[in-house]
Amino acid sequence: MSSKMSTSVDLVYEQVRDMAANFEFKPAERINESKLSKRLGASRTPLREAMNRLAAEGLLMLEGGRGFFCQPLNPQLVVCLYELREALEADAVRLAVDRSTDEQLQEIESYLKDIAPRYVDGTPAREIVSLDEEFHLKIAGLSGNPEITSMIELTYERIRYVRWIAMREKIDITHTAHLHVFNAIIARDADTAVERMRNHIKTSTEEATETVEKAYSQLYVPRH
Repeated sequence: MSSKMSTSVDLVYEQVRDMAANFEFKPAERINESKLSKRLGASRTPLREAMNRLAAEGLLMLEGGRGFFCQPLNPQLVVCLYELREALEADAVRLAVDRSTDEQLQEIESYLKDIAPRYVDGTPAREIVSLDEEFHLKIAGLSGNPEITSMIELTYERIRYVRWIAMREKIDITHTAHLHVFNAIIARDADTAVERMRNHIKTSTEEATETVEKAYSQLYVPRH
């Protein structure tokens, strides 16, 4: 693939990835490649390659003979993705306890102090989710395993929309949970750090069902 074609594919990939993660396509909706190509001003070849990459990552679905579809939005899938995230981050935080340096932990401690004022009522849910992801990726980075970090980041892409919905009621809880996890890491207490991380991430089928119902109500509200 030429350098120019590679750049084109990467650009289209980023655009379609954001659209898929934000559910600009309706859940389980077949994607009209012709219309999308015109909307993005991209030719079909880089668009098809970008969509194949997204299908491999789970953000889109590819059905033989039928084309590409947006990922579904249902409580069972949400719970499965949260369980995946919980498993990945539990491993990451255990490694972080063993591998992080004091200097790295001091940097995160300063970061947590700097962002604390942003965890207040009135801060948009999308900003809170972004802050939450940033903290978790910093902890994952301390694991020294970029593959785990990459998998966590991809999982975020697949649950970001429902987290925007759920986070509206968890602003204070989120920052407090981060402090608890971080304190366990500083104490080099891996078991407590893992337990606190799991409790922070864990979601139930009931919570997922409620969040998905709210998400659908927003996705299908008529736009005037």
